[in-house]
Amino acid sequence: MDPKRELTSVDLAALVGEFGTYEGSKVDKAYLYGDDLLRLKMRDFDRGRVELLIEVGEIKRAHTVAPERVPDAPGRPPQFAMMLRNRLSGADFAGVEQFEFDRILEFVFERDDGTTRIIVELFGQGNIAVTDGEYEVIDCLETVRLKSRTVVPGSRYEFPDSRTNPLSVSREAFDREMEDSDTDVVRTLATQLNMGGLYAEEICTRAGVEKALDIDEATDEDYRRVYEAIERLALDVRNANFDPRLYRAPVEDEEADEPDDGPVVDATPFPLEEHEEAGLTAERADSFLEALDDYFFELELEDEEEPDPTEQRPDFEEEIAKHERIIEQQQGAIEGFEQQAEAQRENAELLYAEYGLVDDILSTVQEARAQDRPWDEIEERFEEGKERGIEAAEAVVGVDGTEGIVTVELDGEEIDLLARQGVEQNADRLYTEAKRIAEKKEGALAAIEDTREDLEDAKRRRDEWEAEDEHEDDGDEDDEHEETNWLELASIPIRENEPWYDRFRWFHTSDGYLVIGGRNADQNEELVKKYLEPGDTVLHTQAHGGPVTVLKATDPSEASSSDIELPDSSIEEAAQFAVTYSSVWKDGRYAGDVYAVDSDQVTKTPESGEYLEKGGFAIRGDRTYYRDTAVGAAVGIQCEPYTRVIGGPPSAIEGQAETTIELEPGRYAQADAAKRLYRRFREEFTDESFVRKIASPDRIQHFMPPGGSRIAEE
Repeated sequence: MDPKRELTSVDLAALVGEFGTYEGSKVDKAYLYGDDLLRLKMRDFDRGRVELLIEVGEIKRAHTVAPERVPDAPGRPPQFAMMLRNRLSGADFAGVEQFEFDRILEFVFERDDGTTRIIVELFGQGNIAVTDGEYEVIDCLETVRLKSRTVVPGSRYEFPDSRTNPLSVSREAFDREMEDSDTDVVRTLATQLNMGGLYAEEICTRAGVEKALDIDEATDEDYRRVYEAIERLALDVRNANFDPRLYRAPVEDEEADEPDDGPVVDATPFPLEEHEEAGLTAERADSFLEALDDYFFELELEDEEEPDPTEQRPDFEEEIAKHERIIEQQQGAIEGFEQQAEAQRENAELLYAEYGLVDDILSTVQEARAQDRPWDEIEERFEEGKERGIEAAEAVVGVDGTEGIVTVELDGEEIDLLARQGVEQNADRLYTEAKRIAEKKEGALAAIEDTREDLEDAKRRRDEWEAEDEHEDDGDEDDEHEETNWLELASIPIRENEPWYDRFRWFHTSDGYLVIGGRNADQNEELVKKYLEPGDTVLHTQAHGGPVTVLKATDPSEASSSDIELPDSSIEEAAQFAVTYSSVWKDGRYAGDVYAVDSDQVTKTPESGEYLEKGGFAIRGDRTYYRDTAVGAAVGIQCEPYTRVIGGPPSAIEGQAETTIELEPGRYAQADAAKRLYRRFREEFTDESFVRKIASPDRIQHFMPPGGSRIAEE
């Protein structure tokens, strides 16, 4: 059975209720990883730090995660994340809804200056749209332009067409949907009733109806049993009657008496007979959110590919660090279990210490209920007792009639009492809970020993590898460097570098010279005033709206810049850069004229009667023209000496990047084209996490020409 990678409609219906317990949490910050993983860091006044992950790529999910499991924050927040921070910082989480029975969640956040809705599409290609209170799209990860619906910034968000909701369908509508089908029962439930494959099979199993039963052969009795099974499922969802499970594929160890824990394959809000019949092993969870957190955490670990020791050195450091992180988490869990168990035992002892007081409270409630007095009246009686100074009433801090619970405060500790039970039974329940938590601690202690063994094994393998490596003839280091196949490495180390010119447009020519271009009038002004030096060459397009382009007269040699004769190949690449990042590309043209002058011909001082706009400059003397210079741009990923995105003329970039994608003027907006490049790069590298860390769509967009683009030969 393949592991689940997308949440079902039933999953989302169950999540709505559990997310509701976090209402009132305040948003601290938003993060975007790559183009499909959103993280919201929030604060809940009862629980503390809350981390919400929403992923809409190959994995489609939305759930809270343990703080120690969140990915490290990306170094440079993309525009989408900055927009969310501006709109959500300090906002209150007001709730979440599922759109009908579709795989769409709508998260609502309130702030004094307005409402923000984050609409998460967990179907198809996946998408996240951010709208205001009136559903006007502020921004979205993917623009959608279909005949049936449109999702683009500035437009009103359009939900998909309505479909049958099986959890609220009437018996008459159910019968019509079934009778209109021309296939078997399970396929009808999965498609026309929108149950999905897994829950369509589950409904048939619970109803005792053959899945492959042809719809023409189904009887009224079959319909009745299936509909009643759907009603029971709907009732469980509406009443939040959950009993979450984490399911694993069983793995038999021939030398063991019991099957070992296998890989995770599903997490569900309640037990499924289908999974039991398939022989899956089940683990209970305290909440569905917790089950999903464990499930996707383990799934991600299982998806990580182990390096092939015959091809390159395994990343022992990362493996060791991972085990050390897990040990730290397990130690924290053990300490938490100890504190929880001790707290339960102390609460049980408090009940006996205040036996008379607690017995008085419970007897009062039980007598009132025996007289059929409503819970509201019981609560009012306790409030009246507080006003008269009755000790037992003053100890009551809350009454929950729906659960039959009375909360009391004893010695500064709040304790929930089951009103139908006596003092001894309530104390015994707390002792039992302490014992259950202590058993979880024992399990955690065993798990930490296993992790420590894994840690020692990783260290041993690292030492053995290094010992063997010392006896091998390494040969020439440069040869080894050239033989590295970065695309196939399972784990690529990150070596970041942010040079001073990174905020400008830039590239290095195929001869190694630096070319810098301004992004706007302010940067054009800064380049001419601050960074233009003797020996540099300045290039500019004849077309309006081009960047000031400076070819720096620097060379790997130590000769002064004034002694360097810039090669023609570098000047031609700089000319192509100047025309590509000008209005020529933006207008959809494929060539334009460029001129080049020496740095001493450029001045910011106008002649008498002249006027220079901000970012403009005057040229004195002759110009060298490069007529009909073709536009050309490529974006690539460089792996050494630094790991980063680079971009510029194809002839320069192809020799410096491990992989490149060439562009030409086209119909895709800059942001949309950047996302297409990001997906293409992820397909190129075995280590997809490497691409996510250093080549987000926002970073790729940093190196793309203005205006529309498309991938060449696409």
